[in-house]
Amino acid sequence: MRLVVGYLATSGGADALALAVRFARTLGADVEVCIVLPPDTVLPGLVPKGGYEEVLAEQAKGWLDEALATVPDDVVAHSHLSFDESFTDGLIREAVRLEASAIVVGGSGGGLAGSYSLGSVVNELLHSSPVPVVVAPRGTRDSSIDRIREVTCAIGRREGADLLLDSAVRLSQASGAPLRLVSLVALDPTFGSLRSDDDAVRERALKHARQTVEKAKRELPEGFPVTSTIVNGPTVEAAVKKLEWHDGDVIMVGSSRLSAPRRIFLGSTAAKMLRVLDVPMVVVPRDEPADGEGR
Repeated sequence: MRLVVGYLATSGGADALALAVRFARTLGADVEVCIVLPPDTVLPGLVPKGGYEEVLAEQAKGWLDEALATVPDDVVAHSHLSFDESFTDGLIREAVRLEASAIVVGGSGGGLAGSYSLGSVVNELLHSSPVPVVVAPRGTRDSSIDRIREVTCAIGRREGADLLLDSAVRLSQASGAPLRLVSLVALDPTFGSLRSDDDAVRERALKHARQTVEKAKRELPEGFPVTSTIVNGPTVEAAVKKLEWHDGDVIMVGSSRLSAPRRIFLGSTAAKMLRVLDVPMVVVPRDEPADGEGR
C-alpha cells in the first residue's frame, strides 16, 4: 500500500506529511512524498549555473530531503520530483503511476473557514481525483497521536453509499480501529414523508441506520466494534457539532452524485462539514477505480 503526499514546504505540507505518517503506521503503508514543478523548470545541470530553473529544482530537492528527515524510522518513505503544467494533474499522475491507495494533502491555505482552509490545488483534487483524498486539518503536525483511533462513516441513502460503507469497513479492519456509523438527519430530509415531520424523519433515519449497522456487522469479524448514532439539527453544521470527536479520529464521506464515474466531487454537505470539523476527512470516489487508475 502506498500513500501519496502532495507536498509543499508550508505548514499545510507538514500537516499532510504528519497525517500520512499516522495512516502509514496504522496501515503498514509506504509514504510517497511528491512535489510537482512546472515543466519549464528543468533539472540542475541543464541550464547555466545559478539560473532560476536550477535554483528552484535544487530548492525542491532540498525540501524533499528535509521532509524525509522528519519521517520516523518505523515508516518507509520515498521522495518524488515531477513536472507538470498543473500541480493537481501532476499529483494525480504520480498517484496513478505509483498505484497509490490515496492522496494526502493539507487543508490550510485560502478557501473555507475553520480548521480546513482549502487552497486551489486541494479544491481541484476534491473535484477530480480517481483515488480517495485525505485532507489534514490545520495543526495536524502538532498532534502527538501516531495511529488512527476511530473511523467514522457519514452514511446516506444516495447512490454510492454502499461503496463508501465498504471503504470504511476496509479501513476499520486494516487499522483495527472501531467503526462508528453516523446518520446526519440534516443530510437527507427526504427520509421523512414530509420535510416538516421531524418524527417521521427521525424514524426513517433510525431504521436506515439499523439496517446499515447490520450490513456492516456482516462484513466485519465477529465481535468487531461497530456503533451507530443519529444526530439532527437545523443545519448540517449544527448536526455535526453534536458529535464527540477525539484526536486520532477520521471521518469518511462519499462523493456527490454529480461526480463523474470513478472521480471525486466534493458535495455541498461534505463542504459544510469541513467548516466545523477538526479531524481528517477522507473523500471517497463514487465508483471503484478502473484498471490503471490507482488502487
